[in-house]
Amino acid sequence: MRTGSVLAAGAALAVAAAAVAQTAPAPAPGNAPAWQPPVSPEVVAEVQNERTSIVIAALATPENATTAAGSTSALGVQIAQVIAANLERSGLYAPRGPSGVRAIAMSEVTAPQFEGWRATGADHLVHGFVRVDAAGNLTVGCYLYDMELGTELARQGFVVQPRDWRRAAHKCADAIYSRLSGEAPFFDSRIAYIAETGPKDNRVKRLAIMDSDGANHRFITNGQAIAISPRYSPDYRQIAYVSYLGDRVRVFIYDVGSGSQRAVFESNNTTFAPRWSPDGRFLLFSMAVGGNTDIYRIPVEGGTPRRMTDSPGIDVGGSYSPDGSRIVFESDRSGAQQIYVMNADGSEQRRISFGGGRYATPEWSPRGDLIAFTRIAGNFRIGVMTPSGGGERLLTDSWQDESPTWAPNGRVIQFFRTSQGREGRSQIYQVDLTGVNLRRVPTPVDGSDPSWGPVLP
Repeated sequence: MRTGSVLAAGAALAVAAAAVAQTAPAPAPGNAPAWQPPVSPEVVAEVQNERTSIVIAALATPENATTAAGSTSALGVQIAQVIAANLERSGLYAPRGPSGVRAIAMSEVTAPQFEGWRATGADHLVHGFVRVDAAGNLTVGCYLYDMELGTELARQGFVVQPRDWRRAAHKCADAIYSRLSGEAPFFDSRIAYIAETGPKDNRVKRLAIMDSDGANHRFITNGQAIAISPRYSPDYRQIAYVSYLGDRVRVFIYDVGSGSQRAVFESNNTTFAPRWSPDGRFLLFSMAVGGNTDIYRIPVEGGTPRRMTDSPGIDVGGSYSPDGSRIVFESDRSGAQQIYVMNADGSEQRRISFGGGRYATPEWSPRGDLIAFTRIAGNFRIGVMTPSGGGERLLTDSWQDESPTWAPNGRVIQFFRTSQGREGRSQIYQVDLTGVNLRRVPTPVDGSDPSWGPVLP
């Protein structure tokens, strides 16, 4: 059983569902969105053909100096590789280089030889440099050019310690992505997730964090207690999660900078799915009491939780809208898991999912325009709908995909996929809103329950 996942919400708390005896509200005529399959091969080809081509040369260096992270020449190649991988991962761009692309001199960084580069047929060109100062810090500069017009579109510079060279690469990729797409950046961000090891019936579950591309991985907890349901705070400084150690269930807040943590709430009742309010002042969580599971709110300093739902059955999750005015959650009060929306004070609770099957793990987009969810109709699939329940689209088509979490710009979704069979291994994946650009995020061990944090300052 996967505590904290869709299965746990339905299976571990099934005792509460036995008390439910309500009739599902009838959807208004024409309100049920039609099922839409994932994108066709024709759409896949169309999206891929529309990608913008970009040539990325290895970053130049005035002299091949030694740093704590390697030589500046080697770092120039590595930074260009990360920039290219980030842009390719977005699904909007088709980068070439730095492998197979000629190296440039420092004099070319701000004076590209466009005639030679135009033979590649690319739309844009990326140049840059990396150098080390007397204090041992790196200065990384990156420049974006329009190939046809021969003009500069953007330039960015960053001073970082050698160990943070990947952040400079992510920042460069973010600058390029934002200039060309008009969208907010998302590469320089981190993921919290649950790292899983051991047999399926006795998994060790540790809290872990990593960069958005899977690099700079770090385990946070040691595995003595089961960790589930991590969520980054809005300011990126803290992670809320639930810890199970025997009969002790605690909601912790972990401070990323200091490495310290504190318990916000402790109970002997099944507790899971902590979620931050947009202002960072409160946490929502779900707790089973007396055979009934409801959503509660508690100040981050601790105190007495306030119950937000009180219908018979299982009310799970709770994800705030970006402006903090509404909360989306799942409930089986209609007889099966469905998605509901309520005001931030718990009033005006209403169902918005009517597409057939069951719906779980809703998560409001940072842009406020969509709600991601897990749809259970045979297989588990990731989908999106508007906050009113319209425009439903499924983005994945696999055996068990669940627990979506949004990129900071609201255009990419991460989730975890569990394989069939006795092993039941789980891995982190991401997909964009076209449903075309699906890829796995590498982790050193199995991974579940991802939480995508905001862009780093």
